[in-house]
Amino acid sequence: MSDQGPEKSFPVSWEELHRNAKALVWRLADRGPWRGIVSVTRGGLVPAAIVARELDIRVIETVCVASYDHTQHRRAEVLKGVEGSIVDSNGEGWLIVDDLVDTGKTAKIVREMLPQAHFATIYAKPAGRPLVDTFITEVSQDTWIHFPWDIEPQYVRPIAEVRAKA
Repeated sequence: MSDQGPEKSFPVSWEELHRNAKALVWRLADRGPWRGIVSVTRGGLVPAAIVARELDIRVIETVCVASYDHTQHRRAEVLKGVEGSIVDSNGEGWLIVDDLVDTGKTAKIVREMLPQAHFATIYAKPAGRPLVDTFITEVSQDTWIHFPWDIEPQYVRPIAEVRAKA
């Protein structure tokens, strides 16, 4: 997303998110066993639940980092870190799950906390892609992904109309 706003819009339905989360599981299935999942909130909560179910993982921790709202990026702030055996092991054997790696600000913070963990996302943008180990779909940096928990069905102008007005 640019400072002026997203240039491209990529809406994701619940069905698509679920299908892509299961595709992520297929890529992760032979890499375990996992000690547990660290979900990056809030976006990673839904994918982490799907991954946990499919891989039969019962231990789920969260790391809470706020780095943008629905319209713009801001300075990343850790609201809740991880503790105990996860940190003591540097994350070894743990699976970090997030919905998206964008600029990489959040991923860098989580990577520093858990450098040995396996980082998996459903979507990856070029700036953040080197920070994750496994992802499903790459989208351009100037694309804003609209996740199903953030949207309601509504009219959207056709791309040709938007481009004609630009």
